[in-house]
Amino acid sequence: MKRRIVMSMFAGATLLASSLLGAAPARSADAPAEFGTDWHDPVTAAPPVAKPSGKSCQVTLAEAQFRDFTPYKGTYTPPEGCGERWSKVVLRMDGKVKGRQFDRLGHLHVGGVEIFRTSTPEPSPDGIEWSVEKDVTRYSDTFRRGQDVEMLIGNVVDDTYTGVIDVKVTLTFYAPSATAARPSATAASPVTNAARPATSTTRSTPTPDPTPDRVLTPDRVLTLQDGTVTTPRNSERIVAEVYATGSGGGCEEFWYLSAPDPAPYSCKAGDGPYREVQIEVDGRLAGIAAPFPHVWTGGWSNPFLWYVTPGPRAFDVKPIEYDLTPFAGLLNDGRPHRVEVSVVGVPEGQSGWSAPVNVLVWQDAKSAHVTGRLTGHKVGELANSSTYTPGSEHRVDTEGRHRLTVGGYVDTSHGRVTTTVSRSLTNTSAHRWTDGENLDALDAAWKDDQSVTVDGRGPARTTRTQRTYTMDGSITIGAGDRLRTVLTLGDRAAVGTTRAGRRIAWSWLDDTVEGDASWTLNVPRDQRHAVGTTSERFRLHGSKGCYDRSLTSVQGVLTEDRRAC
Repeated sequence: MKRRIVMSMFAGATLLASSLLGAAPARSADAPAEFGTDWHDPVTAAPPVAKPSGKSCQVTLAEAQFRDFTPYKGTYTPPEGCGERWSKVVLRMDGKVKGRQFDRLGHLHVGGVEIFRTSTPEPSPDGIEWSVEKDVTRYSDTFRRGQDVEMLIGNVVDDTYTGVIDVKVTLTFYAPSATAARPSATAASPVTNAARPATSTTRSTPTPDPTPDRVLTPDRVLTLQDGTVTTPRNSERIVAEVYATGSGGGCEEFWYLSAPDPAPYSCKAGDGPYREVQIEVDGRLAGIAAPFPHVWTGGWSNPFLWYVTPGPRAFDVKPIEYDLTPFAGLLNDGRPHRVEVSVVGVPEGQSGWSAPVNVLVWQDAKSAHVTGRLTGHKVGELANSSTYTPGSEHRVDTEGRHRLTVGGYVDTSHGRVTTTVSRSLTNTSAHRWTDGENLDALDAAWKDDQSVTVDGRGPARTTRTQRTYTMDGSITIGAGDRLRTVLTLGDRAAVGTTRAGRRIAWSWLDDTVEGDASWTLNVPRDQRHAVGTTSERFRLHGSKGCYDRSLTSVQGVLTEDRRAC
């Protein structure tokens, strides 16, 4: 049997994100011999979003049952009684589903701005409930006006797939404290793609922010209009964010396993599995990034790995972020400029990627027009090599790398500020499989290193972010159609900020999920005799504190919930 048939557990469209909530279970719970018809509600080890004390106001953003591919459409009205400036805005999605259903993707847009994206868990016959929270303060500009709301979790409900996905989404607005002050945009460190959990409200130990200097709320949040954006003429900092996901049930859902054309594999891509998300401004390369290798909750042919604990970012799809400040001098002419996103490695004409773009802008309140110039633009050679070696075990070895450095300045009301952005990507992978794909194994790593230096209004400040994503696993189909998946996933980021060469802040994040699960193919659900153990450890250390939590589930029972620090 072709493993590819089982692996595509997804028939989805495109949504949401952030920290998943769940009540702490009793320790050392007894696990059954195999999965039954009920299991623990989904939970992750990531810390919850910290919430300020004081006055707050709540607005219901969307409430819907998704049973087909019809989007929910509604309207948003700003909250009354909390003003128009907030110390924090927290989005919460509460979901429930029962019966049988695939994992699904979806989106949530407010005024055309994508603010939230996630995948859904697969339910037990008896039903599950879960909640996801996300800090969406950066979209405050969008929330200050009435807006149209659109939400979609594409879903199929029929006699076999009975799970109706029932969700409610709210926004909670926290009024600022009397002492809150808003520093200038140039004082902020560059936006990074690292996860950003905040202090847990249930612990006294402070949780470090993986971006040592918290990014300030932008003045404007823009979307593309016919592929173009027109920024305010006094923009002094510009960041694009792209919610890039390979999805939709085709091979791009598992892009990291695709093989070059000569290889006898069920998922083909002309040049192999190397993928790179690029953004261009007026046809000029402005940013590069490694996409995160998401594993959704039906992934690697084994939903029994993910029923309780999903893979990293499966319920927290974070945008890739590109600092476009070096292009501000070009963009600030009051005219529309073309912004395009493409994914390197996808065969021409093949779909399977979603990449909506938001543009975040910080303005110089004391200038009507901020001028500037692009001073440096160096594009390294893109190396992308996949070598196929035939044999009793087929093998594809891939090596890819790319580098981009861009620099520019803006003349602001507080002086000239120069920004230099350097980013380098590397990818190595070894993919092995046998005829019929009864063995299918991958060992892969992606590195995405970025350095952003801001020079002006004081000593030069540099933030370096080193991201590493890893995937090491195998699927085997043995005697009696017994399928086993063993998999380890890693999401790591090290961030450090220096001023005048002296380190002023740092953080280190490691989110690792390990699993081993087996089940019997081609039999009714109650005869699968599925077993599985999944564990997650989420560690976040830095100059602002420490967070360390471990979870383990066995046959759907949460047997460990341990906190260190």
